[in-house]
Amino acid sequence: MKHILSIIFLLSCFVGQAQKKQDAFETGEWFKFRIHYGIINASYATLEVKDGSLDGKNVYHVVGNGKTTGFASIFFKVNDNYESYFDKKTGKPYKFIRNIDEGGHTKNVEIDFDYKKKKALVNNKKHNTKSEYDIEKNVQDMVSAFYYLRNNYDVTKIKEGEEVVLNMFFDKENFKFKLKFLGRETMKTKFGKVPCLKFRPYVQAGRVFKESESLTLWVSDDENRVPIRIKAKLMVGSLKADLDAFKGLKHPFKILVD
Repeated sequence: MKHILSIIFLLSCFVGQAQKKQDAFETGEWFKFRIHYGIINASYATLEVKDGSLDGKNVYHVVGNGKTTGFASIFFKVNDNYESYFDKKTGKPYKFIRNIDEGGHTKNVEIDFDYKKKKALVNNKKHNTKSEYDIEKNVQDMVSAFYYLRNNYDVTKIKEGEEVVLNMFFDKENFKFKLKFLGRETMKTKFGKVPCLKFRPYVQAGRVFKESESLTLWVSDDENRVPIRIKAKLMVGSLKADLDAFKGLKHPFKILVD
């Protein structure tokens, strides 16, 4: 179950194909995800959009939290916190925080993005070290990417088999995350039948995931682009995360009526 919540926050990022359109979210939006590891209801994760201020700039401040619950917490305790401060107009991240405890595996890292120097300033609070790394153009952190793509990417003309690539900076490295559009599918949820876009993110096999195509992601096919479900084949077992609750959506949530 290690890295489960990291997977949720990372995979929530990938929702479409480029073309500017109206904002997909606003302050006050909140999501809750229920995560199953095999047959066990393992944990919950939340994402919330707040107003914030950083170095005199008015920004969005997104906070993500996740914890194991019930029976699962007896064997493997998770307490994760992710935060991102990003520009309200451009979506570029200014600061990213990752403070996690996953069964004793801990990290406490703060990343500041300096666009004049084109550097990521990484403050590892656990080991009391600071370092700088080059960053790529249009870089995003693993939380800000979700909101950036929702505002700047449109899937109305996307075709099956098309791929999306995004520049990401995570921990201390740049990488390109790629996913393929698999088509449209109607998903049965606790809210009703939801039209969805289906994606196949590519991941590195061997450490957490069983193979490079171990993940499948569904997002709502409406103006919100809400993550509905994530399924993963892990090296040990499988994982499923479902949207469990939400509030503060900017646009109507599309549900099909029989």
